[in-house]
Amino acid sequence: MTRRTTALSAAVALAAALALTGCSSDDGGPRLKVSGAYMPQPVMDMAGGFLTIENTGDTADKLTSVTSPLSDDVTMHETKDQKMRAVTSFDIPANGELKLARGGNHLMFMELKSKPKQGEKVSVELHFEKADPITVDLPVEAANHNPQQH
Repeated sequence: MTRRTTALSAAVALAAALALTGCSSDDGGPRLKVSGAYMPQPVMDMAGGFLTIENTGDTADKLTSVTSPLSDDVTMHETKDQKMRAVTSFDIPANGELKLARGGNHLMFMELKSKPKQGEKVSVELHFEKADPITVDLPVEAANHNPQQH
């Protein structure tokens, strides 16, 4: 009888531990979602990329790099005081968002392997400090497309 009780107690303890582990693995880490992604049709051998990354988690994260078959040189730029400079990462606050938009922070695709046309899509992979990579298709819009003006 005690052997059965011990086995039952061990099973209950194991189930409780697994249940707690399940809860703690989803305890508010970064939960990222991308929206509003687009690339204006390039007119030279470089292009910009814009999108919003929403973090509904309780933990901040960072966008650390971007890769794309379109270019071997995709960089992140911030715009401060109307000056653009490359950065190594962008912060994505907990329960907040990172907005990459015209006139502000953005992605730069240098030395394009091809010039995508309006209506096509450009695949990018976003890499983060904590979250798994996210692959996004950026629709190519008109060169003067700016959703902020609508």
